[in-house]
Parts: sequence; C-alpha cells; structure tokens
Amino acid sequence: MSDIEMYHDGSRQLQERFETRRLADRLVEVIAHTTFTDADRAFIESRPMFFLATADNEGRPDCSYKGGRPGFIRVVEPGTLAFPSYDGNGMFKSLGNILVNPYVGMLFIDFESPKRLRVNGRASAHEDDPLLAEFVGAQIIVRVQAEVIFPNCPRYVHKMQVVEESPYAPCEGHTPPVPEWKTRPVFREVLPRSDPAASA
Repeated sequence: MSDIEMYHDGSRQLQERFETRRLADRLVEVIAHTTFTDADRAFIESRPMFFLATADNEGRPDCSYKGGRPGFIRVVEPGTLAFPSYDGNGMFKSLGNILVNPYVGMLFIDFESPKRLRVNGRASAHEDDPLLAEFVGAQIIVRVQAEVIFPNCPRYVHKMQVVEESPYAPCEGHTPPVPEWKTRPVFREVLPRSDPAASA
C-alpha cells in the first residue's frame, strides 16, 4: 500500500458505494508518485497551457487557464515545478488564493495525442525569484511542491489541434500586443501606470 494520501471520507464513501475501493487503492500504488519522472518533465515542459485549481481561505474554489509558449512551465527540482504569472486582468484570483491557501491542483493535457497528467501540491508566489530573469514578461514566479503526481486515463479527452499560438504569450524578441479591452475608457482610466495599455 502506498503512503500517498489521496482519499478522504467522501471519496471512500463513493468507492464503497460503487465497489471501487480496491481499484482506487491499486491506482495509487501503481501510478501515483511524488517526484517527477523524466517522462513527466518532458510532458509538462512541452505544454503550452494547463488548468490551475485554487481555493480561498474558506475553501471556495477557482479554476484558471494558464497559457504561454512551450517551456513556460519547468520542473526545477525532483518534486518542484515553477511557472511565471504574466500580466492579466489585475484580479489576481489564483495568486490571491495561493497567498491564503497554498493547496493547488494542476491539470496538463495533450489534446492532439490525448494524454493528461495531474499534479496536486502546495504553491508559493515569489516576486524576487531568480527565475524572473529567465521568463520574459513575468511579474511573479509560482513554485509548486508536488504532493502527488499521477496520470489520468485520457479516454474522454476530445482530440483537438492547436491552430496557432496566442500572440499575447510573452517570449524573447516578441512584444505582445495590447489587449483591446484595456483600451476601452471604462478600463483604461483605472489601469496602473506601469501597464503598457495606459500609454498605448
């Protein structure tokens, strides 16, 4: 039996109801781990996006799409990954949650040759992280210490193709355009002075 704790009373209640407890335990034994394999690293670092689940200090959830150029998520230690937080809408829902509740869930998906990987762990946000210099356009670096890493069966992942990369994703030698919504007077008048849209 693995010492990775993945289930609580709610999970166990449904596993007992549908007679899947032994299967659920076997899955943890066989596929769950706490350090990234070479295959995990290659998969994560090839992804141009992932989904990030966070919750506030009262447990109210939030789920966010995070996108960039492949390589914007990095495995930096055997059990730690890092990614940049780029300019957004200024709400700081995900990062705000991380400041009061470090537990996160991350879902990485390959839609072209269906595959998915989940990472659950504890996140921290750093404005002075040494990696900031390596990510063009980064405001903050988020580091996630993995508590469990596990693949999921991809059978319900719809096969899709990336048509083009977003021109808003920062990278070396490229200045992203100003998003149209930030040029509207209702938003422009409240932009921080440092926002490129403020002087556009």
